[in-house]
Amino acid sequence: MINTLLTGAVVSGSLIVAIGSQNAFLLKCGLKKQYALSVATICFLGDILLISTGVLGIGTLLYKAPLWKDLLTLGGVVFLFWYGYQSAKSAWNGSSHLELENSDIAQSWLKVVLMAMAITFLNPHVYLDTVVILGGVTAQMEPDEKLLFVIGALVASGVWFYGLVYLANKLIPLFSKPRTWRMLDSVISCIMFGIALKLSIPLFSQYI
Repeated sequence: MINTLLTGAVVSGSLIVAIGSQNAFLLKCGLKKQYALSVATICFLGDILLISTGVLGIGTLLYKAPLWKDLLTLGGVVFLFWYGYQSAKSAWNGSSHLELENSDIAQSWLKVVLMAMAITFLNPHVYLDTVVILGGVTAQMEPDEKLLFVIGALVASGVWFYGLVYLANKLIPLFSKPRTWRMLDSVISCIMFGIALKLSIPLFSQYI
């Protein structure tokens, strides 16, 4: 039970923490004190919908189709290895950064909310994360385990997004340093490689 909760939190957290337009936008709103709590709520509600759909919806259907379940798992393994490689390369090159300058954030609440919704639901990586990766990670799990995984994932999501709002002013100077991102990329790379190996061993063992 605890292991499944932690797996959900770690996998989801690793994907959420990675640099992206959603985190950048939320950090900008937090730094400028422009409806950051509303933006964080949209991000969190988006995760509730997408993670639940990817794991409990599509994932549950795939549980009854072993071949498709294995193919989804394989897709998740491949993407995790690729993601781990990209993070390792970013850590080695120090290419990750967060740009807060030259950005126009809408002044009205409605425009900020609409922008947050667009960034959340029109980003193809969001669906790739929730369906391919999280769906692949949970494809071999029992329904009860999937529910625990979702709970762990959503706890990580809530802590991250609302934590960013609370710590925005303190985090911006920290995340403006390339060294911080190199350390973060290194950790994410190790996590992704570890999860990929954990998934690939039982997957390939049944065919060998």
